[in-house]
Amino acid sequence: MLSNSSSVLKTGDWIKGKSRKGELIIGYIESLNISQGVFKVNVITSDNQETVGKTIPILSNQVKSLPVSIVINKEQILFLIDLALSTGDEDWFIELSSKLNSIKQLVNGVN
Repeated sequence: MLSNSSSVLKTGDWIKGKSRKGELIIGYIESLNISQGVFKVNVITSDNQETVGKTIPILSNQVKSLPVSIVINKEQILFLIDLALSTGDEDWFIELSSKLNSIKQLVNGVN
């Protein structure tokens, strides 16, 4: 774990920050180097499309933790399922699919 100005961050946490070139990025921490204060971040979205899908180093003082969001509707879950597939996170995909199935069962039970 590595601490920055806003919280303690660890592998798997979602962050937003700026690359060394000043590009805005949103992604998740793949690894961290405590002694150097550097995160290796898998970039999911960026204002530089060439960076998307790559893992780049970012200094810990250049990132902030993204807040955990509560998924409440089908569209949000479908978006997150796509994200889980694109990042190869099988456990998250299974968890989200289960939530989606629960919503479908609830809707079918109301009809």
